[in-house]
Amino acid sequence: MYGDEATVRKILAELGDTWAVVGLSSNRQRAAYGVAEVLQRFGKRVVPVHPKAETVHGEQGYASLADVPFDVDVVDVFVNSELAGPVADAAVAKGAGAVWFQLGVVDEAAYGRTRAAGLEMVMDRCPAIEIPRLG
Repeated sequence: MYGDEATVRKILAELGDTWAVVGLSSNRQRAAYGVAEVLQRFGKRVVPVHPKAETVHGEQGYASLADVPFDVDVVDVFVNSELAGPVADAAVAKGAGAVWFQLGVVDEAAYGRTRAAGLEMVMDRCPAIEIPRLG
């Protein structure tokens, strides 16, 4: 498993509250929309990162992670596994503290690079499932 309970807890409770959600758009049918809503309910600032750069859940969107003009604590990745590695690399370049690959998003090489760069990382899990468990 890529992300033990201690790492999950650290990312959700200790690393900070600004989450860049890559793949988040205004499409309510997409999983990213609902997960971002849950993160907001638990006090996280959700920053949409999507080529359309739409405002979602009241937050200004950006076309890429590099375009976000402030620091982000966690990069939550809702793109398919083939595209996830470059997003993890962009998170490292951005100076994020952690990367979270959503359920079904797996890239072992990206996991290794991200951890080697000193970031926390969880892969193939969902923060909207995990955060209520922190209690």
